[in-house]
Order: sequence, then structure tokens, then C-alpha cells
Amino acid sequence: MKVLVLGSGGREHALAWKIGQSSLLSKLYIAPGNAGTLEHGENVAIDPENFQQVAEFAIEKNIEIIVVGPEGPLVKGIHNYFSSNPELSSITIIGPKKEGAILEGSKDFSKKFMAANNIPTAKYKSFDVDSIADGEAYLETMTPPYVLKADGLAAGKGVLIVDSLKKAKKELRSMLANKKFGSASKKVVVEEFLDGIEVSVFIITDGNSYKILPEAKDYKRIGEGDTGLNTGGMGAISPVPFANREFMDKVENQIIIPTIKGLRKENIEYSGFIFFGLILVKGDPYVIEYNCRLGDPETEVILPRLKSDLLDLFDGIASDTLSERDVEIDPKSAGTVMLVSGGYPEDYKKGEAITIGNIHERSIVFHAGTKKENEKVITNGGRVISVTSYGKDIESSIKNSYSTIENIHFNKMNFRRDIGKDVIKK
Repeated sequence: MKVLVLGSGGREHALAWKIGQSSLLSKLYIAPGNAGTLEHGENVAIDPENFQQVAEFAIEKNIEIIVVGPEGPLVKGIHNYFSSNPELSSITIIGPKKEGAILEGSKDFSKKFMAANNIPTAKYKSFDVDSIADGEAYLETMTPPYVLKADGLAAGKGVLIVDSLKKAKKELRSMLANKKFGSASKKVVVEEFLDGIEVSVFIITDGNSYKILPEAKDYKRIGEGDTGLNTGGMGAISPVPFANREFMDKVENQIIIPTIKGLRKENIEYSGFIFFGLILVKGDPYVIEYNCRLGDPETEVILPRLKSDLLDLFDGIASDTLSERDVEIDPKSAGTVMLVSGGYPEDYKKGEAITIGNIHERSIVFHAGTKKENEKVITNGGRVISVTSYGKDIESSIKNSYSTIENIHFNKMNFRRDIGKDVIKK
């Protein structure tokens, strides 16, 4: 099979690494890719959101499967673009149509969807610029901290958790009246704060059947002890100790199955991944958010634990035989630590030379914000490299990752030294 992966981050390197292991693969392209994806396929200088360019390349190279890494092209309708064109419709897109991607593209839609399908989530109300006063009144009925979410995509920065009522009202007005997050905050979801432990659960689905992939727990804040600004993710672990059989049964019966049934009920064709951002509250799972693709850095920690052929699962979607495919998960633990540019998630410098020395035998180095220039690998983003390692448990897997990190260097390199410590203690 000829496969095209769209995207350039650590998630896409992990996808390329996993797809590259398949005996079904004949040629792999990554657009635009990074310095690491070059090890597994051919990088192509195409913008994933330029659908015409993607289509022309797919036709030229006889691409059979396109795996969409980031959410942007899905929310903007790349699947619809291909399915509505007779010349392109035979190409399988791994990722939902626009109508399904709205689960991630609109917080308001996803909350209404959950309410309609009795899927457990935080209480909420949505407001626009004409109902700011109503939003402020709603905030007064809540207890702190207050959660405000921009309805649309805001590059992972559209969620605010505020401790004081006065500041919450100010931020609500800033988001709606002053367009703090641009068009993403034309509408704002105000919801109750749920106090618990977060976990990410992933499935691959053809819209009818589904397969559950390994779960993960990621670490969003830049500072140790979960302090400082939110980032795209500073590390992740899998499996998650509290996600036992009892918990996962609740997730499947109360969240996954109602989601699949709800999509069918609304005649939304959905093929690809669903990422359930969950929180455990007093023994029960609640949905914080849906994503219509795999997460980053969670992909770098769950795919190494997937023993099954990922391309075989994609072929199951292409041929409507996903229900017949097997998913086998490695019982070993995996832990990933993200290396970031100095200053991230605020201002940072690109173009720093990266040196990678000896890699621990149980480690895998996934590139994220990197590129190759004059035969040198240099930094090209805020999150630069993720190091994933296997171990008999979380503690040993993370220890192996830190061992490899000692042999990776670039100017002002930063990383958290406490990934997984919270669950190790418990």
C-alpha cells in the first residue's frame, strides 16, 4: 500500500514509525514531515491544509490511504473534499468528515452532543457577545475555580481556569467582546470545574465497530509539579494505573458506546480516531473533551505499546472489515518525556543544532519540531523531541527515557524531570 501521512510533529513521526513496520506498506510519504520522519519515508513539502496540493500529489503517486495527523485539515473538511470528488473518492481518509470533526472543532456542539446522548460531562452553558450579562450571572451561580472554553480551535490555548469571580467575568468579556482568541471565542462555554485525575482514552472506528487502543496520561504544564503555563504536552505515560478493568468498563459502556451510537443517530459518518479526554471523579469517568485525532505526545507513548499492525487496522476501515481485525497491546509500560526549546510555550528561538548520542536500548527518539538543514538536524518548533522508553513499570520506563535524554543536547533545552512521579507515588 502507498500511504501519505499529513503533519509534521511527534505524533506524525510516531505514526510513520509504526506504519513503517507493516508488511502491507510499499511506500510511505509524510507531508511535510520533520527530520525524524525521513528515517521511515519520504518527506514532501506540502501544506496539509492545501487540499488541492494534497489531492494532486495523491493522484500522481497513486496513494491509497491518507492518515490525517492534526485536527486542522479535518475540521476544515479534507475528508469531504476527497469523498465529493470522483477522482479522489476511492482514497481512504483516516479521519472523520467535517460533520464528525466538529466534535473537536466546536466545544458547544460537543457539549450538546454529550447532553443529548447522556454522556457524563461537567454542567455547562454557552454564551456569545449578545449574552455576556447572562454569562456573568451564570458565573455567579458557580463555585470557583471557573472554567471558560473558547468554542472553536485555539491552538490548545482556548481554555482558561480562573480562581476569582471578578477575573472570570473579565476573561469572559475579553474572550467574547475583545476576541481574545479571535473567531474561536465568538462563543464561550462556561462549565463547572471537575476535580480529579485526567486520563486519555483512544479508539479507532469505522463508525460502526471500534477498537480500543492503549490509554495514556499526559502532562500539560511547563513546570514540575504541574505548575506554570499550559503547553501542548510535556510528557505522557501508558498504561495508567487507575485505568483498571472496572474503570475501562465504565468508559466503554457510559462513554464510548453512547458516542458511537450518538454519531449514527445523527447520521454522522465517522472513520478514524476518537480521543476521549476524561477525568476520574470519585470513581466515575467524565468527558472533558473530544478530539478527532490522536494526541501529541500521547501518540508517542501509545503506539509503542500497540503490538498489532496499524496499517492493517487502517485497511480494516478501507474495506469495512475493522470488526474482524485484532488489537494486541504490549503489557510493558511506556513513558515519554518532551524536550522543548528554551522560552516555550512563550517566545523561543529556532535553528539550534541538535546532537543525539547513545540511545538506551529500550528507548525510541521521536522528532517533533525539527528539520534537516545542510545535513544538520536543527530545532524548528517549541516542542522539539520526545523520548519514549519501555520498562517493566512506569518508574523504569521513565528512568530509561531520562537516561537517553542525558545524551541529547541543544541550546537552552528544557524538560520536566517529574513525568510519571504522581502515579508512581500512588
